[in-house]
Amino acid sequence: MTLTELTLRNMKRNMRSYGLYIGATVFSILIYFTFVTLQYSKEISELSEESQRMQSLMSASAFVLIVFVAIFVLYSNAFFVKKRKKEVALYALMGVRKRAIGWMLFFENIVIGIASLVAGIGLGFLVSQALLAVLLKLMGLELTVGFIFSQKAVMHTAIVFLLLFVATSLQAYRVIYRFRLIELFHAEKAGEALPRASFVSALAGMATLTCGYWLALQDLTSSEAWRMLSVATPLVIIGLTIFGTFLIFRSVLVYMLHRLKRLPSLAWRGLRLLSMSQMLYRVKGNARTLTIIATLSATTITAGGAVFGLYYNAEQEVKTFAPYSFMWQGEAVALDSSIVEFEAEVFGKSLRIQQGGQQWEITAIPYEYFAGPAQRLGWRELAPPDEGSVLLIDALYDKRFSVLPESIAWEDVDYPVSRLYEQPLFNVKTIGARVMVMTSRDYEAIDAQELRYQMVDVKDYKSHLELSRTLGEQTEQFSSAVEMYRTSIGGLGAMLFVGSFLGLVFLVATGSMIFFKTLTEAEEDRATYAVLSKLGISRREMRRSIRQQVGMMFAAPLMLGLLHGGVALLAFSNILQTDLWIPVLLWMLAYSIIYLLYYIATARSFERSVLPIDKS
Repeated sequence: MTLTELTLRNMKRNMRSYGLYIGATVFSILIYFTFVTLQYSKEISELSEESQRMQSLMSASAFVLIVFVAIFVLYSNAFFVKKRKKEVALYALMGVRKRAIGWMLFFENIVIGIASLVAGIGLGFLVSQALLAVLLKLMGLELTVGFIFSQKAVMHTAIVFLLLFVATSLQAYRVIYRFRLIELFHAEKAGEALPRASFVSALAGMATLTCGYWLALQDLTSSEAWRMLSVATPLVIIGLTIFGTFLIFRSVLVYMLHRLKRLPSLAWRGLRLLSMSQMLYRVKGNARTLTIIATLSATTITAGGAVFGLYYNAEQEVKTFAPYSFMWQGEAVALDSSIVEFEAEVFGKSLRIQQGGQQWEITAIPYEYFAGPAQRLGWRELAPPDEGSVLLIDALYDKRFSVLPESIAWEDVDYPVSRLYEQPLFNVKTIGARVMVMTSRDYEAIDAQELRYQMVDVKDYKSHLELSRTLGEQTEQFSSAVEMYRTSIGGLGAMLFVGSFLGLVFLVATGSMIFFKTLTEAEEDRATYAVLSKLGISRREMRRSIRQQVGMMFAAPLMLGLLHGGVALLAFSNILQTDLWIPVLLWMLAYSIIYLLYYIATARSFERSVLPIDKS
């Protein structure tokens, strides 16, 4: 049998083990190829004004993706190499030269890599149109684009991944030269160092993580800790969180499992003692791996949840700063009455004043133009200002950074502020962010030019882009809810597209890492379960034990990742003063469901690997 025939036979025999690795790699190549295609595409550059920013986003995302995929491929390849060290030792024992064994492993890795590359690029061609349609939908662009083909994208993807696969193949080639024969035979028994756990280190882990969370949730404007640490604060938070996560896996979970093992009522039931012992070993032995996975999960959940939250709330943000479909300065324009739901006009005087050492642009209006729009927006407790005082509408006010003015000064008169409204009453782009409401007498006393503004609400405002463009050409100080929505959704849609697929790649890769790690360790447990079967332990009990062990490997990093992500998103929500909980919970649910599918697949593969065949 030639070396090539032996290599091909080994590949066929190990295809089940390589299946998930190849699938994850193909998916990563597919997404990378899609990003690069969109980066080079001339069609995309002509789609919208956001094209330049979107192509830059695709380029940056492709770089992040290839760095992560490189780590994943090298990490996964290390597992396969470890799993096959005994096989390599047998070849050496049979007299096969080291160089021949090395070239066999090198050739095997190259073939798998090239096959994955061809499959990834091929599938990329097939699904690029569908992915582009998803991108356009997320960006709110109703356009039809033909089939996209980019030779640059093909060459770029091929070169990057071929270099990566050559590196992993060289890693496999060097195995036979790096280890002695006895080390190769006992490779599967070698694991990560198993540090002892103690109450002190467990307490330190909880304290470190709590400190990181506390710092993240502090108010930026009033926190003494943020003031002292300044720009280094985010790095300190990340460092505390990662180190705390490592201590959670290294000590806290280990300490808890040790305590549970000492409870006879819990431990001495079925195979729970075995399950907890195995979980103890796996959590301790894989602390670094689980820390990496939990950190990547938290990063994916935070980034994806933040972008999805902003995208989810985009329309609400538009309605906040542009409560009317269209608004402009000047005379009314005749519109199709069948689409108009509401129209009105308001008169105001634009003033430039000095307030708190700053120059303000503020519009003064009489109360009669305030009450109607305010009631339409659902404002409550509307009361007219007293003579000589004003109601202040300030869309830029933030109690964390702003000081509430006691009065508004115009020329030589001070108008006390009797009430503050933080929500805009009119389209901010047209009339400004600040409006003061006065009595008619006070309004008439202000010596300034009076301006007329028109406000219009139409049915299904998002479908009237052409009307918006026409009005924009005919009027002054024009603002449009549909154009603001398209601009907002365009940028956020591209970010959501990139974030979602990067998140999927991260999720697939981290799930695969747990899968490979767990199945590698399953080989070591085969003899244990064979003995249990001979002792009369039922398959049901053994399956329950396996599911508990595998469940711990998935649940621990997932729960910590969700917790980290939840805290980070809460801090993000506090900074933006935006409610993100509904979109964030939806994002976390989707993430957890995919992780659950990985858990089921891993548990079943573990069972097939270690349980004796049921002959009944």
